[in-house]
Amino acid sequence: MLGASPRRKEDLRLLTGAGRFVDDVVRPGTAYLGVVRSTHAHARVRSIGLGAVRKRRGVVAAWSAADLPEVGRAIAAAWGGAHKGRPFAVPILAGERVRYVGEPVAVVVAEDAHALADALDAVRVEYEPLPALGSVEAAAASPTRVHEPWADNTTLPVSATTGDAEAAFARAEVVVGGRFRHPRLAAAPIETRGAIAWPDAESGALVVWASIQNPYRLRDAVATALGLPAESVRVRVPDVGGGFGPKGDVYPDEILVATAALKLGRPVKWIEGRREDFMALGHDREQVHEARIGLTGEGRIVALETSFLADVGAYPAQGDGLTLNTVNHMPGPYRVPAYRGTGNSVVTTKMFNAAYRAAGRPEAVFVMERLMDLAARRLGLDPAELRRRNLVRAEEMPYRPGLTYKDGVPITYDPGNFPAAFERALTLLDYDGWRRRQKAQADSGRRIGVGVACYAQGTGLGPYEGATVRVDPSGTVYVMIGVAAQGQGHATTLAQVAATELGAAFDDVVVVGGDTERFPIGMGTGGSRVMVNTGPAVAGAAREVRAKAARV
Repeated sequence: MLGASPRRKEDLRLLTGAGRFVDDVVRPGTAYLGVVRSTHAHARVRSIGLGAVRKRRGVVAAWSAADLPEVGRAIAAAWGGAHKGRPFAVPILAGERVRYVGEPVAVVVAEDAHALADALDAVRVEYEPLPALGSVEAAAASPTRVHEPWADNTTLPVSATTGDAEAAFARAEVVVGGRFRHPRLAAAPIETRGAIAWPDAESGALVVWASIQNPYRLRDAVATALGLPAESVRVRVPDVGGGFGPKGDVYPDEILVATAALKLGRPVKWIEGRREDFMALGHDREQVHEARIGLTGEGRIVALETSFLADVGAYPAQGDGLTLNTVNHMPGPYRVPAYRGTGNSVVTTKMFNAAYRAAGRPEAVFVMERLMDLAARRLGLDPAELRRRNLVRAEEMPYRPGLTYKDGVPITYDPGNFPAAFERALTLLDYDGWRRRQKAQADSGRRIGVGVACYAQGTGLGPYEGATVRVDPSGTVYVMIGVAAQGQGHATTLAQVAATELGAAFDDVVVVGGDTERFPIGMGTGGSRVMVNTGPAVAGAAREVRAKAARV
């Protein structure tokens, strides 16, 4: 089966409306939760009026941070602690202060969605506005602190160097550079986030279904926040209508749903609205670079430098991983003998960052490819020709740029024939033909633009994934995995691996993921890592099953 292209196992069910998403999970007696969110980017919370709301028809409960000691702990795992001497914590419900528009300040639970909507509109919050810091420049210069113990609003400096960049720039025959700004963006999955939770009387577990990418991270965060053993929290992930990275994190909302279900002793559901999604699902990408590149007169790169500020929002929840991605991916697939990259994270009064779609890498590619275009224009070279002269060649593989990845492993490019791939792409595009048409129409009212960019990406991060392979007496093969899918095709690709190793029929293999009770641990879906980590785990488990079956 490896190398074949069978029809995806998931598609018939999804295309015929048989998919099961979080909002399709129905439990008798379900109450509905809504989140009251800050309307200010930065403010002190003077009062939250919930007394009248609690008396409204259909309202089950209304709570602020003062009413829920259960959520007094910050979100567990990476979203709290101290990064290089800068302590911070992401609150589950904001107490005295809000730091971004959309930060949760209260929750309301009602018997139905209509009563909930009316009750949310009736909540009155009194704020004392504080200075909003809407850009890295403003935050870096302002005496206002997003986090009061900090000396300033910067944190998590990262850097990397190879060769002597200063000396290389001094002997460069051409130097171009400038200021480059990558805009902020928000992910918009077709299915917004959502969760439903209930205490299961039979097992004694708190069951949480959620539209997320990492069930184990949510399990551990819920258990920590509520003071429960992790084994007593079961997280399940149904079909997910898009994740793209931001659903890989845990947010206050899912923990609030679990808290309400445990406190009320009944099922509680929350489904995020689209406006909420733009406010409360992690943002990404906003960086400002000062960058330059030095070349010989023939167009060979001799030096590269960037210094940038990354807007990470109100909390540096991602640590330095995304900025390290930018630093390490800046040279791309080119030979860069001397390089200096530095970056600083800056906290602002915006929604905090999530790891969206290649997180930190596209920002580097944008800056590097813009520099290449500027250099080509200065040298009078076609942009494709400049790239040809600088791509790492096949005979240089394995190529080591002298940088260390964020997991502490020295970076190596191997295998790959970058020039051949580039030429193939240009041929498929008919690049030379488009350039001729562009020149022919240069003086007409219809102008043609042709863009070229090259991109090398580090993927497949560990440290591990696992799999269990079982053969049912009927001959059905069950593959249990820790990762959950959001459209990547795990049910098909991992079934191909298992079928190949076992010698089983592809149609007889069933892949089951996204359930913390079925498999003990996983690192989550993201970073193009599942096939690299889970594929070998499935293959190894299937080989052991085959060997055992042969002995029997």
